[in-house]
Amino acid sequence: MTADSSPTPRERTLIVSAPRTVAPPPVALTIAGSDSGGGAGLQADLRTFSVFGVLGACAVTALTAQNTLGVRACEPVGPDFVEQQLDAVLDDLPVRAVKTGMLATPQIVELLVERADDLPQLVVDPVLVSTTGHSLGGPGTDSALWALLSRALVVTPNLAEAATLLGHPVQTLDQAVDAAHELAATGARWVVVTGGHLDGDAVDVVVHGGRVELLGAPRVRTGNDHGTGCTFAAAVVASLAHGDSVRAALLVAKRYVHENLAAAAGWSLGRGAGPLAWEPLSGQP
Repeated sequence: MTADSSPTPRERTLIVSAPRTVAPPPVALTIAGSDSGGGAGLQADLRTFSVFGVLGACAVTALTAQNTLGVRACEPVGPDFVEQQLDAVLDDLPVRAVKTGMLATPQIVELLVERADDLPQLVVDPVLVSTTGHSLGGPGTDSALWALLSRALVVTPNLAEAATLLGHPVQTLDQAVDAAHELAATGARWVVVTGGHLDGDAVDVVVHGGRVELLGAPRVRTGNDHGTGCTFAAAVVASLAHGDSVRAALLVAKRYVHENLAAAAGWSLGRGAGPLAWEPLSGQP
């Protein structure tokens, strides 16, 4: 072989760095539906967990046929099989925090109410309607959710979900504050009414212990916002799994969603509402 020639396969040497050991990651569990388009649901949750260095376990509650344009079909999973998934995960893995998303039927909600003591640091994202307006819960699911809210550490409805749960419009910041207080009356310890659909800046209303805090961020002008609510709640859960306080987890999640909405603002994935990006927070590896 000449000095400037490429090595042959026989002459190549594999350079292997010294092996390193790392601490095992914390474990989080998402109980939610599958999004075949990859933008929301289990896919967004597990992607977010991974970015935060968390092992994501899951229990599938429903299969959807959907893309960026909307939901074409939905097939709920039976509550018995949802429970088998829960048992398989909880019997083996040290789950530190749990998120619920689309729960599909009242029977699945009732199961989780019964099993709430087994679900540490429970974050309930009451997914009832898709971004494109498709109902994601069977009849009675919204009313069944009230019992689950009372067992939650954090509840994260958007304006439309808060309105569905409460039975009246939630469209302004003042209405969002009132709605957060109403939902806190269920017993949920932290309520976050996310303000992505408010006019002006994106302001999330947080109510805890009767006190109100507003978490604001400049609005990102983008059509790529599919899965924003799932991603926010999943980031909260990932931070809780790492041992952060609830308030710290909310601030991290708010920043994570804002940065990744901005990162994906110029994307063109599909012909409808595309996903946000999934980059680590700026200033972090």
